[in-house]
Parts: sequence; C-alpha cells; structure tokens
Amino acid sequence: MQRTTGRLGLLALALAACARPAGRPAAAGTADSAVTDTLRPPVIWPLEEPWPKPAFTLVTTDGRPFDFRRETDGYATLLFFAYTHCPDVCPIHLAGIAGALKQMPLDEQARIRVVVVTADPARDSAAVFRAWLDNFDSRFVGLVGTPAAIDSAQAAARIPRARREYLPGRDSSQYLVGHWASVVAYSARDNQAHVLYRFGMRQGDWLPELRRLAREG
Repeated sequence: MQRTTGRLGLLALALAACARPAGRPAAAGTADSAVTDTLRPPVIWPLEEPWPKPAFTLVTTDGRPFDFRRETDGYATLLFFAYTHCPDVCPIHLAGIAGALKQMPLDEQARIRVVVVTADPARDSAAVFRAWLDNFDSRFVGLVGTPAAIDSAQAAARIPRARREYLPGRDSSQYLVGHWASVVAYSARDNQAHVLYRFGMRQGDWLPELRRLAREG
C-alpha cells in the first residue's frame, strides 16, 4: 500500500468541500463520480509514523461529557468529522461503515467504536445530529460542542480545521463545509492510528479493514 509522504502529502488529501450541490451523490463508476472504477486513487493510506489517540472532551448527543481517549480505550476506534448538510463525502463514508459493520460477527462489532464529531456546530444541534446519525447506525457516537471546542478537537487529532465555503448567490446560512475527508482509525492494541481511510472507500473495502481492526485487540 502507498504510504503518506509527510505533512504536505496529508494536506493534499485532507480537505473536501462536499461541493456537489444536489443531495444525492453520483453512483460509483459514472463519469461524474468522485471515484471511478477505471481510475481509482488509493483509499487506504498507512501512516509513516503512528498518530497517538488525541485527548479531547466534547458532548454526546444525549448531553453527556465524552472524554474521547478514555471512553474509547480498549476499542478499535474510527474518528470522523462530518456534518448533516454534507451532500456526498459524509453520507458515503457513514453508509459504507454501517453496512460493513452489519455484516460482521456480533463479537467483532462489539470491539469497534465509531465516533462522529460535527464539523458544523452552528447548524448541527444535538437532536439534529443524532437523528441524522441514526439514519446510518444508532450505535454511532455523535459528538457536538462549541465552535472553539470543535476546533480544539480537530487540532488534538492532527486534523485541519473545517472551514465554511459560501455559495455564490445564496444567503449566508447556505454554505458548504470544507472538512477533513478521511476517517482516522485507532488500534485497540496501542491506542495509535496507523492508517487513514480516504473518501472513496466502498463497503467491500470497509469490511476486511474493520474485521482486521476488530481482531487486532
């Protein structure tokens, strides 16, 4: 597998504007698809040096403080920053993860935690974020917080800060969010991330990766 090439290489794949204006992403393999069958970029990126699991505390969608490092200790953990108005990157990632989890044995499912943090705290209230995540899997941990707290969590996770991208001719409440488009996976074995999963992962890609992570612990 191709390895990341340092900070510049990571930044080159980091931010996605979620720029498709319609709510439905193109099907894979079509000319308009973000990832085609004929020219598919690497989607699994091993890190040259592991990233330690970050320490940050946000609030769950049911109002409970959530210490990320402590609450995920002993689990293979996926961390993803997403938002409910995202037209493509976020729902594709989450649907792929949810579909793969449902195909796994129950004991392996129990070894994985999926933590999704809003990248758009201005619009994603706890109730809105919870309802959206439940469309994929009710077991996903949803975290919300103030803009400053979300920024701090991204910094702790070594992830570039999400930014608003305003659309010409739309009012200021209609914006997209340029955000980190990869899922970070932390091993239960050592609480470090050894791999990033880029946008373009399919359910068939997720299943062997999630089973591998579940077995590592």
